[in-house]
Amino acid sequence: MAAQSGIIAQARYHRQEERPLDYQTADRTASGEFTEKKSRFIGSISPVRTEAEAVAFIQQVKKTHPQARHHVYAYILRDGNLSRYSDAGEPSGTGGQPALQVLVREGLTDVCVVVTRYFGGVLLGAGGLTRAYARGAKVAVDAAGVAVMRLCCVYTVRCSYALYQRLLSMLEQEACTVGESVFTDEVAFSLSMRAQDTTRILEKLSEASAGTASVTYQCEKYVKYKKQTA
Repeated sequence: MAAQSGIIAQARYHRQEERPLDYQTADRTASGEFTEKKSRFIGSISPVRTEAEAVAFIQQVKKTHPQARHHVYAYILRDGNLSRYSDAGEPSGTGGQPALQVLVREGLTDVCVVVTRYFGGVLLGAGGLTRAYARGAKVAVDAAGVAVMRLCCVYTVRCSYALYQRLLSMLEQEACTVGESVFTDEVAFSLSMRAQDTTRILEKLSEASAGTASVTYQCEKYVKYKKQTA
């Protein structure tokens, strides 16, 4: 038990601030499109962490589609609890707000969506525009998928080559994420887990290694925990 206590002692951490334990965002940058009454709608989405990143993504989409008439956008950020949208020249309330409502309904944050429209010559009316821009945002969300970001404690684990596969097999059964491994005279790998799981998992790690594995706390950060499919 002495070795086990040593591992736990090395793995202490301190919460610096209260933050949500989980949040959802777009899994990746992606796009999808459809045609409605000869107008081409392209929904583009990307995970972002700051307003500057959101603005940069909007500008990138505009440069990709310079001939498009409208680039409606919406974004939501955890930083400052901020949300913004733009109708981009469409009638008020028919573009940005429907796109924003899709992000809210999907439970997403730290995300930016842009719905680009190539006008096809047929007017859609307020109701048609509202539905089209909402659909454009949803198409983008479906194309990207949803990532669950979980607030985790991150550790570095060091062990012998003889123990490496045994520890990996044990950790595969636990609610944790094993990162990249580095092989030198020993094996080092990152290990991420929720704060409430640390004592239990580290105790099992100690038991599996007979107290010989070294565990060092590194930081607390959000880690992609799983991917949800639409």
